[in-house]
Amino acid sequence: MTIRKLFLILCCSLLTGIANATTTFVVVAANMKDAFIEIQNQFQKENKGDLKVIYGSSGNFASQIMNGAPFHLFISADEQYPLELFKKGKTVNEGTVYAIGKLALISNKGKGFALDDSKEKIADAIKRANKIAIAKPELAPYGRASVEYLKANNLWELANKKIVYADNIAMAAMFVTTGSADVGFTALSITKSPSVAKQIDTAELKDGYQPIKQRMVLIKNPTPDAVRLYEFMQAPKTKEVLRSFGYQTP
Repeated sequence: MTIRKLFLILCCSLLTGIANATTTFVVVAANMKDAFIEIQNQFQKENKGDLKVIYGSSGNFASQIMNGAPFHLFISADEQYPLELFKKGKTVNEGTVYAIGKLALISNKGKGFALDDSKEKIADAIKRANKIAIAKPELAPYGRASVEYLKANNLWELANKKIVYADNIAMAAMFVTTGSADVGFTALSITKSPSVAKQIDTAELKDGYQPIKQRMVLIKNPTPDAVRLYEFMQAPKTKEVLRSFGYQTP
């Protein structure tokens, strides 16, 4: 073997090692946390790459990406933020809708609220509550949907002065489970978590807000693992997981 050939082999090995060691940064909307943990576990059975997953509000992530945060895949809670990033030239393309979320009203079981899907019971809970948890509408798509629901059902004036705002939809649910708020608006998917479900009563909110279409986008210069995960998010087995958490799938 010539020295030149040996050198080329060593260079290829080094580059392969660097590629394999690359960390893929994935930012995921808070409403997706429990579902995504299951999806990630399935993905990493087949793909052993190094994923770093961060959960939070879609608005915060979009702002960070605009300011140059080194993320590779953005799994948002709405369409607005990914499409804005695309228009600003920050993404590979427009991305795709991977799920359609639903809104829920929850109450702490210790507070004595009887919730069901009837609008009369929902209005009564809003009226009786001392504090109502909602994710910040300027940051969280489910927060915007919550305000939209209240206004569409003529409950905004009744609820407005009672509202406590959380940075994201998971924190809004936590306000209720810890008793800091009597009732709260959250994603239906979060109510499917066993740790949450045992502490709350739930009413699914089926109308009064625009469908919450959740879009994902690859940020410019994605890693190979980011591309594979983007594709995996559209696979039939992933859609089964999403449906089990209350999402509709395209």
